[in-house]
Amino acid sequence: MIIYDLNCENNHRFEGWFQNAGAFESQLEDKLVCCPQCDSHNVHRVPSAVAIAGHHVEEQVGTTAVVSSKTPTSTALMPVGTQAMALYRQLIQTIVSHSEDVGHSFADEARKIHYNEAPQRPIRGQASEDECEELRDEGIQVLSLPVRCHNYDQ
Repeated sequence: MIIYDLNCENNHRFEGWFQNAGAFESQLEDKLVCCPQCDSHNVHRVPSAVAIAGHHVEEQVGTTAVVSSKTPTSTALMPVGTQAMALYRQLIQTIVSHSEDVGHSFADEARKIHYNEAPQRPIRGQASEDECEELRDEGIQVLSLPVRCHNYDQ
């Protein structure tokens, strides 16, 4: 996993999490990376403290990009667990607002997109662990997130 600091054309700064540098470049080229504040796809990397210090943070994980806003929130004084849950809820809300819910057809729809039988777009839905493993075996990147039964669309 690699984390980049990003900026959009409207100078909104946010963070993007990617499988590796190649995944970032590919998703940027395919216009899959967008600003969580204004939906701009004109996004570029900006120097981060980790990159400036010369550290290299990357591990191999089969996942797609997940973008979370770095806009000021009042989580700075929250206990770590509460802050983590607030950030996780924000992550889920970002995913929900930037993807199409295909429900239990997730595996089939992911295959159609992968094999260019359906339009390229971010999707979300339900799939069994076996279905996710089969998708990964076919070279289709999926990210499994535990989501409680809350209505994040609101």
